[in-house]
Amino acid sequence: MTYRIALVVGSLRKDSFNGQLAAALKKLAPPDLEFELARIDDLPLYNQDDDANQAEPVRRLKTGISAAQGVLFVTPEYNRSIPGVLKNAIDHASRPYGQSAWAGKPAGVIGISVGAIGTALAQQHLRNVLAYLDMPTLGQPEMFMQNKPGLFAEGGGVGNDATKQFLQKFLDAFSAFVKQHADRVANR
Repeated sequence: MTYRIALVVGSLRKDSFNGQLAAALKKLAPPDLEFELARIDDLPLYNQDDDANQAEPVRRLKTGISAAQGVLFVTPEYNRSIPGVLKNAIDHASRPYGQSAWAGKPAGVIGISVGAIGTALAQQHLRNVLAYLDMPTLGQPEMFMQNKPGLFAEGGGVGNDATKQFLQKFLDAFSAFVKQHADRVANR
């Protein structure tokens, strides 16, 4: 069986390190995981007044999340927390109240930054939000990556074997975690 995974990248920047990491993860994914990028760049700012008549980009996001058996968040850290664009996407797909597309979906969290602590604080804040949304979240291995020259290969992918093995360990654990929770997702 192949598991569809919504890949949510919390950065809109053209040359985003997290966008590059997401592309590398897609290339390294085990054959039982099919990553599909969830587009969040065109979402309006969340306004509860719009819950009864959600914009097409919001409906598209919710449909994609609903169709997935899991979600992988790839996020930078902005001001020691998650980027506003990511929080906006999370808020949209969780509304209206009682109609969250996130509920029950197994999640993984990973991120990369230029700082030595990677995206540790953003990931912790995101985990708090995911707990509220009833998203079981992979706890180990944690993945706080620091971007350094040569990390990414020309044309995408990872530039060295040690990093490939590090990421492969994460993806294998995430795959097992998604499979473990697949029945719960299917029966919601």
